[in-house]
Amino acid sequence: MGFSFKLAKLEVEAYKDPERKTKVSLVPFASTFQAMYNPESFSLKYESEYQKAQAIGEGSHPARFIRSGPKVLELKLVIDGTGVGTLPLLDLDIPPLGDVATQVSKFVDLCFVRNGEIHEPAYLRVMWGSGPLGAGFDCRLKSATVKYTSFDRDGAPLRAELDVSFVEDLDPPKLAAQTRLSSPDLTHRRVVKAGDTLPLLCAEIYGSSKHYLRVAEINALDDFRVLVPGTELRFPPLTKQTVKSQSKSKAIGKKGGAG
Repeated sequence: MGFSFKLAKLEVEAYKDPERKTKVSLVPFASTFQAMYNPESFSLKYESEYQKAQAIGEGSHPARFIRSGPKVLELKLVIDGTGVGTLPLLDLDIPPLGDVATQVSKFVDLCFVRNGEIHEPAYLRVMWGSGPLGAGFDCRLKSATVKYTSFDRDGAPLRAELDVSFVEDLDPPKLAAQTRLSSPDLTHRRVVKAGDTLPLLCAEIYGSSKHYLRVAEINALDDFRVLVPGTELRFPPLTKQTVKSQSKSKAIGKKGGAG
C-alpha cells in the first residue's frame, strides 16, 4: 500500500465582483496564485475605533465606540528558484516555478495592478487548508514589499520574499450580518471622516444605501452631499415603520415633481 501525502497550499483567488462570484481573466496568468511554500506564520489584526470627547475643565469620560475596523491579514510568501528548498522524494504538489521574476509579476498583476475589466484592483479571497483561512478571507491587497535575497550571475533574482498585508473586504450584506449593524433595536452613531458619504455610511450600517434620505432628515442635514468631518450622525433603528415612512416620502416627492 503506497503512502499518499497531499499538502494543502495557500492560494489567493482574484474576482471581478465584491460577492466573489466571477473570477478575473488575467492573460497569460490564471486567476489564482498558489504559494510555492506555505507561510511559517501569519497574523490577524483586530481593531476598533473609539472617540473620546472631553471638554476643557471636565473630568474624563469613557471612550465612545464608533466602529469595528476591518481585520488585517499579514504573512510572508517565499518564491525560491534555487531548488534548495525542494524535496524530490515527497510529492508536495509544488507547481513548476518558472523564473522568480515571473512569479512575482504574477502576484503583483493579480492582486495589485488595476484590473482593466473593473478599473480597480481585483477583489481577493485568501484560502488555506482547514484552519482560520479555510473558509476564505475576503480581502483586498493593502501592501506588498518584495525583497530579493539571492541572484544569478547575470543579476536575475533566484529568491524573493513577499511581505504582504491584506485588508478584509466584505460586501455590505455580509458586513451587516457579521456585525449585526442592521439590528432593529440598536441606534448607531458615526463620526464623519474625510471621504465619507451618507449613502456609503447607510450601506455599511443597514446593508443598503437607500435609507440615506431618512437619515438626512433625522439629522437635519441641509445638504446630504456635503458631510463635514467631525460631525456626529445618528442612524436610527431600521424598522418597518421607518421603511414605510421613507417610501411614502419618496412617493410624495415624485407626485409633487410630476405636477
